[in-house]
Amino acid sequence: MEKAIIANETYDSPTMKLQAIIKDFVKVFDLYKPHISVFYQETIYLKPQYEQLVKKKREKFKLLILDSIREGKASGEFRQDMSVDITGMAILGMVNWTYKWYKQNGAKSIEEIGDIFVDLILRSVLSEEMLRKDSVRT
Repeated sequence: MEKAIIANETYDSPTMKLQAIIKDFVKVFDLYKPHISVFYQETIYLKPQYEQLVKKKREKFKLLILDSIREGKASGEFRQDMSVDITGMAILGMVNWTYKWYKQNGAKSIEEIGDIFVDLILRSVLSEEMLRKDSVRT
């Protein structure tokens, strides 16, 4: 969460913000995979006060993603025809599911997985103009 806040404050470009947030989000699954697996499977047993704390943190993180998408649409970096809420939930769902299949000794490192997620997501959200600019650079 802290790194997402730092990314949000560091970059002016919504594209760079979203990219940094996703990459840092993915890295969490490498650092805390056993804890996250237990957390996702045992969340229903949390005491109400802890459940509320978790919900607040998750909501703050979700808002950072949604805000970067809104900002990207407003700046013209992101497509105008996409739903902010559905796009944000798709990103969260895709990355959150990493805990189910990621293996530290797998074929791809967590950095490579983060790069793949960023590529998939940015190719989906970037405006045609931004995609053309990006293809000129590569």
